[in-house]
Amino acid sequence: MIAIASLWPAILLSAAVVWIAAMVVWTVLPHHQSDYRGFPDEEAVRTALGRALAPGQYNIPHIPSREDANKPDVRQKFDEGPIGFMTVLPRGLPSTVKGLVLSFVFYLLIGCAVAYVCTRTIPPGADYLAVFRISGTVAWLAYGTAVVPDAIWFGRPWSAIGKQLLDALLLGGLTGGVFGWLWPS
Repeated sequence: MIAIASLWPAILLSAAVVWIAAMVVWTVLPHHQSDYRGFPDEEAVRTALGRALAPGQYNIPHIPSREDANKPDVRQKFDEGPIGFMTVLPRGLPSTVKGLVLSFVFYLLIGCAVAYVCTRTIPPGADYLAVFRISGTVAWLAYGTAVVPDAIWFGRPWSAIGKQLLDALLLGGLTGGVFGWLWPS
């Protein structure tokens, strides 16, 4: 069996490669530009929401308890719409540095999970393709599938989820390529 410590070069390099690729995907490639739309009258929405909203997650209509879900006035709100979910961030420009650092930490954690699965399933000296298949699949699952419930439960467009699954396939392939290349003999 291979020790996870021997895979630190693969973990670190895959995190760096994925970090760069994800940055390119989200900042250079155009396919995510249609994922979000502005409000028809953004200023009116901003005025209506005002300064009353603290950072957090909100839904409309809001159901305070399970018992309230069956009340006629609550059902009427759902019938009339709108129905939505919204995340409010703290005021000011979001910190790019914080986002980049946390993304890299996330990619390191995925690399560690991939390394763990690979050390338990792939023998030392395995060929590139065997390592690529397992590590790439595990990475794709980790990068991609967590977003699917957003479409199932929160109405996120399936087109946006599909694009993220394709992005995850790219990132998983890159992770698999690095692990296959640096797999101990």
